[in-house]
Amino acid sequence: MNRSPSAVGLLPLPGAPSSSWALYRARLVSLFRDADVRVIVAFWLFGLINNILYVLLLSAAQDLVGTAVPKGVVLLADVMPSFLTKLVAPYFIHRVPYPARIAVFVGLSSAGMLTVAFSPAPGGGGGDVAVKLLGVVLASLSSGGGELSFLGLTHYYGHVSLAAWGSGTGGAGLIGAGLGSLLVGAVLPGVMVFAFWAVLPRERLKGGWKGGYEPLERDGEAGVRDGEEEEEGFEDVPTGMASSGLLAPGSAVAATAYTHHSYQLGGKTSFWGNLRRARVLFFPYMLPLLLVYVAEYTINQGVAPTLLFPLEQSPFSEFREFYPFYGFLYQLGVFISRSSTPFIRIHHLYLPSLLQVVNLILLTLHALFNFLPSVYLVFVVVFWEGLLGGAVYVNTFAEIMERVPAEDREFSLGATSVSDSGGICIAGFLGMAMEVWLCHWQVSHGRDYCRRIEASSVP
Repeated sequence: MNRSPSAVGLLPLPGAPSSSWALYRARLVSLFRDADVRVIVAFWLFGLINNILYVLLLSAAQDLVGTAVPKGVVLLADVMPSFLTKLVAPYFIHRVPYPARIAVFVGLSSAGMLTVAFSPAPGGGGGDVAVKLLGVVLASLSSGGGELSFLGLTHYYGHVSLAAWGSGTGGAGLIGAGLGSLLVGAVLPGVMVFAFWAVLPRERLKGGWKGGYEPLERDGEAGVRDGEEEEEGFEDVPTGMASSGLLAPGSAVAATAYTHHSYQLGGKTSFWGNLRRARVLFFPYMLPLLLVYVAEYTINQGVAPTLLFPLEQSPFSEFREFYPFYGFLYQLGVFISRSSTPFIRIHHLYLPSLLQVVNLILLTLHALFNFLPSVYLVFVVVFWEGLLGGAVYVNTFAEIMERVPAEDREFSLGATSVSDSGGICIAGFLGMAMEVWLCHWQVSHGRDYCRRIEASSVP
């Protein structure tokens, strides 16, 4: 059975029988009608700052621990505290007002980055590495709490805030990978304070000032929220497109009126009630997000360090340049796909997740048998890996915004964020084992490039 592009969340290609300028114009109008620029800027900055330290630390993994310690150790220190935070915090963090949360996140981030920056370089003993990892842990606690909090905050500001958050987190990958300075990273969290107090229109925050999950008004209130008038022109947007458009006008109305189906999670806010909500979220949202992160971070931390070619067959002058460039390509793909939801929506989350597993298999086989003839083919696969990972991340939360009832949305957005950290934790253990195994395999088969990587000092 053929389905229209709008029914599956895609605009038809120009020139296709189902395409029309009216369709494209309606989508563009729906994207930007009545969008508050302050909301877009604030959430973009939230996403950027919350993720940039995480990316910066992973990009510097090779230099933080040297060559004697697998890069997966930094990954685990960077994600395990975040995972534990996301696992337990959704069940109590709603009691903490958002202003207090941000103050804690900024303090933890700055303290963590200063600890990493001022601790001795690896080589002076195991204690040096341990101190650096302590700083990574502090930054990870801040990142985990920040992600679930800001995703929950999008509940109050609608789809445009989620799109801006996704784009900001993708931009963090590019900026963080090229930032290079841990000391600069220590002052960046102050931007989060500026974004919250000086940019964000806080009158929409409602219950977030005093703590507690605050549902949006029910459908019977004629689509009016916080004194805002019901958005006009909704009839100009085709029905199929309204159901799939992340930034469809009247987010609370559209999500209810055009959803394909909704998961009735119930209105209980007790601990056990929230556990029942989380269980319902697992298969449609948590599992595909978990799978894609297991695959891509196993690639990033376990396989990518061994994807090395003779220098004369590459654009690099040192073997240590392969790894950060792979990271840049990956983050570029993540940024593009996390910024794409206003234009391209993916509803079948398992498809890109399984394609990511295929990437893992392909690159692992190449690390073993060296059958890809050019490093530029690896560049393409790594970029594709970033596109898939970013797409699953942002479309997962877009699906929640559209399909989960308003009264359960804030909790669901925060609780589902545990999947990405859980996937990265699993990948951290896999990556440590795979990096050592693949490097040993390559050396035993006459390719000792992985043993010729030298760490440089971290500025």
